[in-house]
Amino acid sequence: MSCEQALLFVDDVRGRLSIIALNPEDYYSALLLAADENVTGGTVYDMLLAHCARKVNAEIVYTWDFRDFARLGKDIAHRLRTP
Repeated sequence: MSCEQALLFVDDVRGRLSIIALNPEDYYSALLLAADENVTGGTVYDMLLAHCARKVNAEIVYTWDFRDFARLGKDIAHRLRTP
């Protein structure tokens, strides 16, 4: 993918979705929850994405990784959909 194609893709995504930023406290609380739930490895990134969903009270979380996201709490599991 060329730089121009990548920028077109990012522009398209920005037009359709909201970008959610985590502040230092958000990161810390998400990592505390990950530690409490014994979440390790790449699933920590899923935990951060789930925290973004919680932060904005997202109605739906789309993922192909249903199994890993489902273990991140009932409040996330009921929002999951496969694209």
